[in-house]
Amino acid sequence: MKIIETGFKGLTVLKPKVYTDNRGYFFESFNKVVLKDAGISFNPVQDNESKSSKGVIRGLHYQLMPFGQSKLIRVIEGKIFDVALDIRRDSLTFGKWFGIELDSETKDQVLIPVGFAHGFSVLSETAVIQYKCDSIYNPQYERGISLMDTDLDINWKLGAAIPVISEKDLKHPQMKDADYNF
Repeated sequence: MKIIETGFKGLTVLKPKVYTDNRGYFFESFNKVVLKDAGISFNPVQDNESKSSKGVIRGLHYQLMPFGQSKLIRVIEGKIFDVALDIRRDSLTFGKWFGIELDSETKDQVLIPVGFAHGFSVLSETAVIQYKCDSIYNPQYERGISLMDTDLDINWKLGAAIPVISEKDLKHPQMKDADYNF
């Protein structure tokens, strides 16, 4: 597995070695020892999966401390534009976001540390996303930042597709008004 730094402290892209032959493919999607050897501590305790249609945008979600979550994101089927927004006040990249296209063909993944808000848009007809979290979901500590925050100016890469956003996600505040404690 190749580990690529992104310029955001702790935010890394993981490129697994995919073995293919006439039967299909095989790859190692997670190896705690490989990450540890690279200086990355990630101990997942919960797996989540979602399926969405083209044009869906989910996010920007996070949990407050002490229930902050690191997430390892991968696409099982389809293609997404994945976004991680740094909301760590003391970070050199505070208020900046990182975006990457993830798909089921390359099998690339992104490891998002605690202190980032996370969201994605679906670029294919459908997409199935699987993500490991290192802290259990706790709705009392769940928060969000507006997907359409004009100060962030995130291009969700939907082209002519009409955005499909949940009522809950439409109600998230702008980053400047958001509640975060990182």
